Amino acid sequence: MANAMQRQNVLLASLEACQRRLRAFIARRTHSTAEAEDIFQEISYRLIKADSYLNPIEHVSAWLFRAARNELVDRSRKPHDMSLTEMAADSWPEGDELADILFSPPDSAEDAYLYQLVWEELAAALEEMPPLQREAFEKTELQGYSFKQLAQETGVAVDTLLSRKHQAVQFLRVRLQWLYQAVTEE
Repeated sequence: MANAMQRQNVLLASLEACQRRLRAFIARRTHSTAEAEDIFQEISYRLIKADSYLNPIEHVSAWLFRAARNELVDRSRKPHDMSLTEMAADSWPEGDELADILFSPPDSAEDAYLYQLVWEELAAALEEMPPLQREAFEKTELQGYSFKQLAQETGVAVDTLLSRKHQAVQFLRVRLQWLYQAVTEE
């Protein structure tokens, strides 16, 4: 029993030693912080379950990265029907009243109406936006892409993507100003 506890401590120490690199590896390949954390937790759990006296894991770091890569591949093969709300919930600042409306489940009929109104107005504003600006905004704000990831995917320079997103934000500020004022008035 003591040997099993020692082995588990060794595994956990190895996991902790490569945790920062592993989390970064996963985060670069996922669309949201929540998805990255789920994958990290899943492979951490598998590490403890997979190691045994009959099949000890010798190179823990290599095993973890291979397990992460396999999990990412498995998840990419599954249909991804996450709602816009789920994709975006962790990319907006906490305490923002508009974000609270967008990403919190409505508690009353009034909240449900306001929730629906805000999402409809945001969707309409995004439809009016030039496509390249919309893509930069949606992927970085609503889908959790980093600018580096988006640049790699599209072949567009990071500075160009930053400019497009800035233009998109300016467009949304003007287009949705009336809604923001209506929601934040006390």
